[in-house]
Amino acid sequence: MAQTHSPETDVYFVPQQSKWPFVGSVAMLVLMVGVASWLNDAAWGRWTFFAGIAMLAATLFMWFGDVIRESVAGRYNKQVDVSFRMGMVWFIFSEVMFFGAFFAALFYTRTLALPWLSGIGDGAMTNALLWEGYSAGWPTNGPAAIGGQFQTIPAWGLPLLNTLILLTSGVTLTIAHHALKAARRGAVLLWLGLTVVLGATFLYFQVTEYVHAYRELNLTLGSGIYGSTFFMLTGFHGAHVLLGTLMLAIMWLRTLKGHFTRDNHFGFEAAAWYWHFVDVVWLALFLFVYVI
Repeated sequence: MAQTHSPETDVYFVPQQSKWPFVGSVAMLVLMVGVASWLNDAAWGRWTFFAGIAMLAATLFMWFGDVIRESVAGRYNKQVDVSFRMGMVWFIFSEVMFFGAFFAALFYTRTLALPWLSGIGDGAMTNALLWEGYSAGWPTNGPAAIGGQFQTIPAWGLPLLNTLILLTSGVTLTIAHHALKAARRGAVLLWLGLTVVLGATFLYFQVTEYVHAYRELNLTLGSGIYGSTFFMLTGFHGAHVLLGTLMLAIMWLRTLKGHFTRDNHFGFEAAAWYWHFVDVVWLALFLFVYVI
């Protein structure tokens, strides 16, 4: 008689072959070719970029749908759970390194490059040979005044409001998590839904801030080193907030469908880990980009 194994007793789970990794790679290639061409003023770059975004979104929707169906069917065991947790930890670590590179660029510019160009300390010859008489402060668009004169965004306006919004969203998400562990689905839906609304509100205010910067402050991505670091840091963070908001919205729908129990809800936990990471990054951004 053939012996059957339950997911709890199996040591390894081997998923079926999937086409989604290959399709996702093609989507990423199309996306990156599009954005690179768009930045270099190719007429077809913008539409190629949006085509790549659409392909990637469709791939993720179908791929994660397969994973959700396998999970709901009870095909995952503890080994798979550990694998998912390790994967999410490494993913967030890669995101830490990603933002670390941009914060390092900001540090290098403000602490090392600008003093050298200004002739401070060991930079006397740098100043004499490259930009004699140049004295830099921060913010700056460099000795060539790239992009023209600009104004900065005060920290105690929309940036402070967005900080309070994200901190509040971290609290509401934690309350939702505790409600899930207590098997109170109604409370989970309430507090998780509020978290999604707060994330969307943050994005709305950030778009408002960007429109104000471009139209009234002449602060753009082309405003020298300050403009490039400002928009790269805050823009990529905004992209992560958008992704996190979508993740939490999907968790809300899965909670509504009853996919989670008090003991089996790693999808929710993974989204919560990601959201708290986004919160911490914003606090660093608020301090080093807006305040200091």
